[in-house]
Amino acid sequence: MSTPSAPSGSSPSTDGGLPTSRPPARFTPVRRWVLDSLADLGGFRQQLRGEIDARSGEPADAVLGGVAHDLVLVASELTTNGIRHGRPPTTVELLQDGDHFLLTVADHDLSGVPRFAGDRPPGDGGYGLQIARRLARDVGWYRTDTVKVIWAELGA
Repeated sequence: MSTPSAPSGSSPSTDGGLPTSRPPARFTPVRRWVLDSLADLGGFRQQLRGEIDARSGEPADAVLGGVAHDLVLVASELTTNGIRHGRPPTTVELLQDGDHFLLTVADHDLSGVPRFAGDRPPGDGGYGLQIARRLARDVGWYRTDTVKVIWAELGA
């Protein structure tokens, strides 16, 4: 698992920006969701898990092990960040290349920059990007003319 490096002068325990980069191009689109509020998250998680299971041909845990669970967790964390800190709507895309998945989460706040949470007391939140960085093979972000996109690659 490759972990994106923190910017110079920062570490995983201090606030630091997420590296700017585009995701690998080898992935094929699977499904897209548009979420407007936190109330949409429960249905999104169920649908995402259904997509992963359908693509595995059987319960995904049997084929992918913990990757299916990690993918849903990372998707939930990044999507929650997009809804809470971005501008709606938040668009989530699932892409696949064999047993590797790419998750992209886009929102319309072009002024914001994804930042890792620094040291905080338990329960204060702000760990979504750290969770993504720990569970994903790679994580990055970029802007287009209309959206800010955060992506994570997960795979067996």
